[in-house]
Order: sequence, then structure tokens, then C-alpha cells
Amino acid sequence: MKRNGFDRRAFLATGPAAFVGLSAAGAAAQEAPVSPGDAIKVTNIESFVLTNSWVFVKISTDAGITGWGEMLKDDAKACAAGALEVGDYLIGKDPRPVVHHWQAIHRGAFYRGGPIKTAISSGIDQALWDITGKCYGVPICQLFGGPTRDRAKVYGTVSEETGVTAMKVGPRSARQPFKYTEGSKFIEEVAERFGALRDQHGTGVDIGLDFHGAVQPTTASLLIKALEPYHPWFYEEIVQALNVDVMADLALKTHIPLATGERVFTKWGFREILEKRAAMILQPDVCYAGGITELKIIAGMAEAYYAPIAPHNPNGPCSLAASLQLAACIPNFMVQERGDREYDLLAEPLPPVADGYRPIPTGPGLGITIDEDKLMAEVGEPRPYTTQFDPDDGSVVDW
Repeated sequence: MKRNGFDRRAFLATGPAAFVGLSAAGAAAQEAPVSPGDAIKVTNIESFVLTNSWVFVKISTDAGITGWGEMLKDDAKACAAGALEVGDYLIGKDPRPVVHHWQAIHRGAFYRGGPIKTAISSGIDQALWDITGKCYGVPICQLFGGPTRDRAKVYGTVSEETGVTAMKVGPRSARQPFKYTEGSKFIEEVAERFGALRDQHGTGVDIGLDFHGAVQPTTASLLIKALEPYHPWFYEEIVQALNVDVMADLALKTHIPLATGERVFTKWGFREILEKRAAMILQPDVCYAGGITELKIIAGMAEAYYAPIAPHNPNGPCSLAASLQLAACIPNFMVQERGDREYDLLAEPLPPVADGYRPIPTGPGLGITIDEDKLMAEVGEPRPYTTQFDPDDGSVVDW
């Protein structure tokens, strides 16, 4: 039936290709190399551990299309080996039913979840979405109904050149690492140093304070009050999210928003945090919490609690690109950690940061191309664990 010259049946018959003209962030979509009806199968899975502990996974197909993803950089060797085991399930299958594959990988094992297994799922998920976007010639955000925005606010290094006006620091004292409990001298010193930083930058710069879970509640409860006069942007990981009730108690003691999530995985991990109002800002890691598939669900859960998403990102180019694709398909995105970072592993650089914002990559899939020669040159033994000890008594402390 035609209405006002529009043939609805002809439009629907084109399937996803009909949406190719709706370009993300104003860029023209590329011609789709694979149509929805074409057969495509996974042929190989490879993993690569770099000397800086970044872990990459590459998935190849019989159509010549490859996808890339990243995994948790702790336990790098275990993650790399685990990704190869997923090949027992994935090789020979169509890569495009990404959510189905996520469910199969997560629920197919008797023992579900955990940091390593979820990190493996995260990297595989990114790579599968990368392939799917490349199949249809569109960025991943468009497959999720985006874009909701064409650029993402970032924090990192404050710079007039990039226009970045947001940063994050940790509590600083003359002696580190911190003890299990600290006294008034420590509290005063941390507050004075943060106050000096606020005086240096003024109120025009947002400054988040990352406790990194390295202080205990007895110390944290004193710090949050001492730091409030200097207007922190947020308190991140004021304590570790292992006991959500303790975090919720601390949230009631300050008007500064609490943020957490970099060590929390899957929707089930974030559910309790939201329900108990333990944090107002969620920081899931796309390389750890379950990939793009799971972060999209977590963002939807958070929206119901008016909680913004500020993705955690200490990793490489796939991590940032995947986080930016997420930012472009959710309404409650807040800011991207290290979104101003540049990477030597890319064949072409990401769109440059301007006025404090990074444009969303508009190429198909993740919107980036890994320079495999450069990546292979960095493959090697990962950095060892960093364990912190109290210099006074030799006991283990958090870092």
C-alpha cells in the first residue's frame, strides 16, 4: 500500500538495509558487504596478550569480516586462554545473533559469572557486535536504535587544546599506601592537598575523587566530610562494592554523589547497588561487566533510578570505541573516562577531542581499525600483579 508516495511493503522488504541511510552522527553509512539473508560463519578465534597487560580477541569469519574486542587486563593469560575455549561453541556459527551467543556463553556453563568468565564474555561480545556492524555497514550504536548523541563528554587531562575541563584524582598524602585505618593527620593532609588542587583549577573544572576502594569505612566517613567544602564532582569507589550496605550507609552521610562499578559485573551485580541507593553514578567496564550487550541492559536498569552511566576505561582502543558506541545509544550517559586518550594501535586515529567532547566513531562496527602489525609488536609477557604492603608492619593493604 502506498501512502503519500511511500510504499510501505517495499520499504519493509529491504529489511535492515532500509535503515542504512539513517547515518550515525551525520556520517554516510557504508555499503553493507553482507545482507541479512546471506550466510556467514565464524571460522577462528585468536587472543593476544600485550606487555602492558591489555588482552585482545579477534574473531574471523568466512566472509572475510573480522571483529575485535578487549578483555579484563588482570588475569590476562587466563582471559586469553578462556577466549579460545569459547571457540568450541562459536566456530561454525553465524556471529550476528549476538545476544543469543551472550546467553549461551554465560548460561551454558554450570558455574556462571565471575570476573574472568565475564571478562571473556565481554571481549567476545564486543568482537561479535563489531562483525555485525561491519556486515551491515553501520556503527554498533545504530543497531541499538542510536545515535542518541553525536559526541561524548570526556574526562582525562585538563587541556586548553582539547577543551577537556574534567579530571579525576586519587586521595594523596605524604605516605602511601594507606593503612587499614587512618587518623586525623591523614584526613587533614588529604583535604589540604585536594583543596590546593581546587584552588589551582577553580570551579570551572570538574574534579572527581577516586578512593579506589583503598580506604576503609572508618576512614572514608571522615574523608567525605573533610572534602565536601572543595566540591568534588563525585566520590568513586569510596569503599569496595563487596558490601553494598556499607556503601549505602556512606551515601547517606554526604551530598556528594557516590560512583562505583569498575569491579562489578553483570546486571545482577548492579541490581543491589541500585535498589539500595548505594551509588548515584554507575561505572561499568565494557571489558569486564559483560560487554556492550550487558552494559546496555545495565544502563536501562540505571535509567529507572535516574542514575547516569560513566563507563570505566583503563584499557585500549576497543574498550574506548565500545564505550563510545554505548554512549551513543543510551539516554543516561554522563561522561567517558580517559576519553581523550590516543592509541598507537589504530590504523587511523579516533576523531579528535574538541571542546571536551569526543565525536562518536561513525565507521562500521566499533568504528575503528586495529593495526595488526603494531599490535603484534606489543605482544609479550604481561606485567605482574602489583601487591601493596604496609611499610610499617608488612601487612597487605588495598591499592
